[in-house]
Amino acid sequence: MKSKELQRISKFISLILRHNPEAAGITLDSHGWADVGELINGVSRKYPLDRALLERIVAEDEKGRYSFSDDGRLIRANQGHSINVDVELEEKEPPEILYHGTAERFSSSIEREGLKPGTRLYVHLSTTPEAARKVGQRHGKPIVYVVNSGEMAKSGYTFFLSANGVWLTKNVPAEFLSVLESRHPDNN
Repeated sequence: MKSKELQRISKFISLILRHNPEAAGITLDSHGWADVGELINGVSRKYPLDRALLERIVAEDEKGRYSFSDDGRLIRANQGHSINVDVELEEKEPPEILYHGTAERFSSSIEREGLKPGTRLYVHLSTTPEAARKVGQRHGKPIVYVVNSGEMAKSGYTFFLSANGVWLTKNVPAEFLSVLESRHPDNN
C-alpha cells in the first residue's frame, strides 16, 4: 500500500479515536479504548483495513499516536482528544523548560491570554524547539514559545507525560511564556 493511502487511513483512525468515534460507528470506553475488531470494521467501510495493516500503522506512526492494550484487543489514541476521556495520564514533574509551536497569527492572543487547549483537553508541549517548530509549521508561519514549566510546577500547575512523549497541561498563563523565535532561519 502506498504511503499516501496509509496516511489517509491513519488520519481517519486519528479522527475516530481522538474526536469522532461515530465516524466509524464505534464507541470508546471512559479511558478512550476502542475494540480493535470494531475499529477495523468501521474503518473498512471507507478504507481497506485489516489487523496486519492496523499494526503497521501503529508501529510506523512517527508521532506514536496510538497504543494497543496489553492483550492487543483494544486500541486508543495516546493524547490529543477533544472528547472527554481519561487516558490515565500519570502526573509528572516537568523539565524546567518546554516548548510550544503554533502559527504566528495566534501570537497576540497567546501573549495576552496564554496557551489554552482550544478544542482539546490539554495544551501540548514539546521537549525541543525543533519539535515545536514542526508543530507550528502545520498551522502556518511558525512561532515557538519557551514555556517556563519548572516555575509553573512550583506554582502548583500539573503536568502529564503522554505515552508518546508529549507533555500536557490544562493551560499555560502568559507570564510563563516567552518567544524563542518566530520563524526558522531558513524561512527568511
